[in-house]
Amino acid sequence: MNTAAQTLFTPLTISTAPASAKPILREIQDSIGSIPMLMAIFANSPTALEGYRALEVAWENGSFLPRERHLILLTVSVENNSSYGTATDSMALEGNRQAAVAVASSIRNDIPLPNAKHNALVTIVKELVRARGYPRIETIQQFLTAGYRREQVMEVLIGIALNTISNYLARIWPMPIDDGITSEGH
Repeated sequence: MNTAAQTLFTPLTISTAPASAKPILREIQDSIGSIPMLMAIFANSPTALEGYRALEVAWENGSFLPRERHLILLTVSVENNSSYGTATDSMALEGNRQAAVAVASSIRNDIPLPNAKHNALVTIVKELVRARGYPRIETIQQFLTAGYRREQVMEVLIGIALNTISNYLARIWPMPIDDGITSEGH
């Protein structure tokens, strides 16, 4: 990481964050037991932290199954060439490194996934990201034929937005891949 990037943001804790970010960080820590580095960086801007967290909550309450949500996020990270996002999203998807690397590799190398429905999902995400929001009608039709609903196209956009934000932040302030900030002193 270069010096300019290192000094741009400081990972914040509940005790060092601005007052309006503290309750959000506390909620995150209470929920998962730690404050991930991404959230510790977002805490530098309470507005960004609040907005990202609201989008994340809406995303998690959507109609996609957890595996599908993780596939969407992983595909966005691969398409955005985000090593941080690809690593964290791969592990969230598979839970074991070898399987995670295989799925990420398939997405990166345009190798179809064995599950046709998941493959249609990955295809629409790739096309939306690559074509900057201009998917082919055939791709949308393939998505719908695979069993997804038309309103889920809009939910895919939420996943793309959510992960693009974190992928871009990881470029602006390259962060280590870790288990998060587990206590106030770290």
